[in-house]
Amino acid sequence: MAIPLLGALVKAAAEIKNIPVEIRQNHTDPVRAQRRELRKLLAKAQFTEFGKFYHFDEILLSNDILQEFRRRVPVFDYNKMHDEWWHLNLEGKRNIAWPGKIKYFALSSGTSEAASKYIPITRALNNTITRAGIRQLVSATRYDFPVGFYNRGILMIGGSTDLQYNKEFGYYAGDLSGISAGKIPSWFEAFYKPGQKISKERDWAKKMGLMVKAAPKWDIGVIVGVPAWVQILLERIVKEYHLNTIHDMWPNLMVYVHSGVAFGPYEKSFERLFGKEVLFVESYLASEGYIAYQVDLKKRVMQLLVDNGVYFEFVPFNDENFDEDGNIVLHPETLLLSEVEKNKDYALLLSTCAGTWRYLIGDTVKFINKENCEIAITGRTKQFLSITGEHLSQDNMTRAVDMMAEKLGVNIREFTVAGERHDTMYAHHWYIGCDEPLDAQVALKLIDDNLCLLNDDYAVERTQAIKELFVDVLPTQYFYEFMEQKIGKWGGATKFPRVMKGKRLKMWEEYVKNLKNK
Repeated sequence: MAIPLLGALVKAAAEIKNIPVEIRQNHTDPVRAQRRELRKLLAKAQFTEFGKFYHFDEILLSNDILQEFRRRVPVFDYNKMHDEWWHLNLEGKRNIAWPGKIKYFALSSGTSEAASKYIPITRALNNTITRAGIRQLVSATRYDFPVGFYNRGILMIGGSTDLQYNKEFGYYAGDLSGISAGKIPSWFEAFYKPGQKISKERDWAKKMGLMVKAAPKWDIGVIVGVPAWVQILLERIVKEYHLNTIHDMWPNLMVYVHSGVAFGPYEKSFERLFGKEVLFVESYLASEGYIAYQVDLKKRVMQLLVDNGVYFEFVPFNDENFDEDGNIVLHPETLLLSEVEKNKDYALLLSTCAGTWRYLIGDTVKFINKENCEIAITGRTKQFLSITGEHLSQDNMTRAVDMMAEKLGVNIREFTVAGERHDTMYAHHWYIGCDEPLDAQVALKLIDDNLCLLNDDYAVERTQAIKELFVDVLPTQYFYEFMEQKIGKWGGATKFPRVMKGKRLKMWEEYVKNLKNK
């Protein structure tokens, strides 16, 4: 999840200590900036084992390093990168894919894999995360916030800062949010909530209780966190202290920074929790690096960070480049920043200052404005549904559910869908989380109609191969309990998968069946 050091507070911090800050991205030409970033990355890593194996020195001497890099270095997903290179980092080896020894690893499973991934976090990468976070919300100083806003606290809801320590190989592992929060600058301590003591708590339920207990002592101006868990915390505080809205306790709350999932399904719920206008700000921080952030608080798109230690490539998200399970093919088509088109889905490849090279992070994006590098997240490479060629993206599904919820006046925070065989054809099975009265069949019909409008392939397949639709409406809490009880992941940056497949689908079906039999 995104844990940026909120730049809107830098103004206050700068009065305490003179901190040099780059307020704007340091470029006028994104393509040139990206070429410069790749050159710096290659130069820094040319004497690592990875750099020597792929002849970074020769790439640096070529007339076109972008093309030569693309030609010489293959595309990696996590398993390929781990099996060939990163496992050596985990064994304590030095200078593998980035100079030096990797002392920190972010644990990340996304929403598709059962086992945790160990993503290397270097000092250089952590510095880029800090710099990007400062840049983002320093830009908020352009807005007419009252002077007192810069003295308020910032509540950062993330993973534990009490990291796991591997004594044999000498590294720490944990959520990226916990790693970042554990390394906040000293000047930021005065603003940071819930504070280091509560942040160290590993038990999410206990941490939530501690935050609820401490809430009256805080004067919060900004909240940062994944929407589902921020909403649960705010609801608990409102209920515990018999408030009408969270502003009865925190009257100076003005900004909410969200990341990780589409915010649309949560927006109305948040508005009901607020008694005043709150600015919603989106950021895009993955375990592999800070990718983009919202630069205009009135314009809900994000701008790629093209000059901050990350080099981007883009894979058209289609059947030629990905199989039916969302796995990338051996030799996919890859595009440079100069080659992308508007309103087409692309999977992201990153090369970073943490030894990540042409690495598929699993997210898909589309360009809203190519010249300004403005993007929107559209989903995950493995969080799409196409059992017959319907090509439903996560963005399609989220928008269809949002449109249904808007028409029926209900709040839908969580949902998931699975494709399944039905007689000789196929079916989609929807599971909708709703805590209000909802006619399941009416909701399903609206979702179906909306998807036919949003996706031509789906409209065709509904007349040909997808003959049935099924639906279960469940209390929202069931979704979170499943993640806690069956997956062992709860709170922090955990996100519920929008598409269920494979072993996780079987676990989910058994879980729902047991609930119905109670």
